[in-house]
Amino acid sequence: MILHIDMDAFYASIEERDRPGLRGKPMVVGGNPDKRGVVAAANYTARRYGIHSAMPTSQAKRLCPNLIVLPPRHSYYAQVSQQIRDIFHRYTPLVEPLSLDEAFLDVKHSHLLFGEPADIGRRIKREIQDELKLTASVGVAHNKFLAKVASEAGKPDGILEVNPAGVQVFLDKLPVSKLWGVGKVGNRRLQNLGIHTIGDLRAQTPEMLEDLFGSWGGTLWELAHGKDNRQVVPDHKAKSLSHETTFAEDITDVEALRSWLLDMTRQVAMRLRRNRLRGRIVHVKIRFADFRTITRSRTFPQSTDVTQELWDTGLALLMQNLPLRHREVRLLGFCVSGFDPAGPCQADLFDEAARSRQVRLDTVSDWIQARFGSAALTRAAELVHSAE
Repeated sequence: MILHIDMDAFYASIEERDRPGLRGKPMVVGGNPDKRGVVAAANYTARRYGIHSAMPTSQAKRLCPNLIVLPPRHSYYAQVSQQIRDIFHRYTPLVEPLSLDEAFLDVKHSHLLFGEPADIGRRIKREIQDELKLTASVGVAHNKFLAKVASEAGKPDGILEVNPAGVQVFLDKLPVSKLWGVGKVGNRRLQNLGIHTIGDLRAQTPEMLEDLFGSWGGTLWELAHGKDNRQVVPDHKAKSLSHETTFAEDITDVEALRSWLLDMTRQVAMRLRRNRLRGRIVHVKIRFADFRTITRSRTFPQSTDVTQELWDTGLALLMQNLPLRHREVRLLGFCVSGFDPAGPCQADLFDEAARSRQVRLDTVSDWIQARFGSAALTRAAELVHSAE
């Protein structure tokens, strides 16, 4: 059995925990509304105004003029994320982080020590609440897709188990927008065909869905039937490390996409260093609102775990592959593969001095995050990101 554990409004909840006076007030963590900033997280009070992540902060301010906007403290959130991950590892070594605020846990071998999967989920929730004063939502199911949908259905601060015998009863009544990858445009196309729920979609043929959505149509048909064969793979055993985000609303703003890609790059780079891995290949994945998906990659001459090198390459791939007439983007992903164990690597005579500075910066930055948890050290690119 698999747990999907997702922290509730993670960045915003940490800020509310540390500043109790913010509770009950509309608040977001994000960039400057006067400089094309983007909402990274919104508390539940702000969400009542229609505010959500990936929304331009200026638009959020228009929806709620008294909105409180706080700059992100990425290094601090990373420290709290590690504390949460330490709690996960009390129950299973099979933990696959998806981002700072969510992970899959395979607990099929944990029941003799800790009880049934749902009981393990409740224990983890309680320990996160008691030790960190934060809430999490938990989905319990026999595969990743169902566990993730269940955790979302149980938000906030809930736990929901999907039994194998009740999969279709659980899925069929949900709107098709709950399927991974179905955004605003895809949802509209399905609605126009009279396909409103997952049950409606399940009644269609795979061929019909492939005609409509290409290769993704077959995947949608599988998901509608509750099928997902992916395994939980811990970082240290993975052949690649990645982070991708399906946006609540499709994005056309290039600066917003840059901001999200920077956040993904930072998270993946930290996971590489934590697991003593270096990668040779950087991949950027873009799914447009019409379901067309492209993945582009670039190979380094030597493996790296350096944030700046990964970011420079990822940003170049993003900018080279956005159309001149920029279409709406539904999903953005960043991935590193082609691992070599961390250790001495061949020097580049032309760039070694600059590279050494970046390695030292990453080393010191990681140490400060682990030791102090505040953004006491910030790279120049992140200053721009925070200001935007």
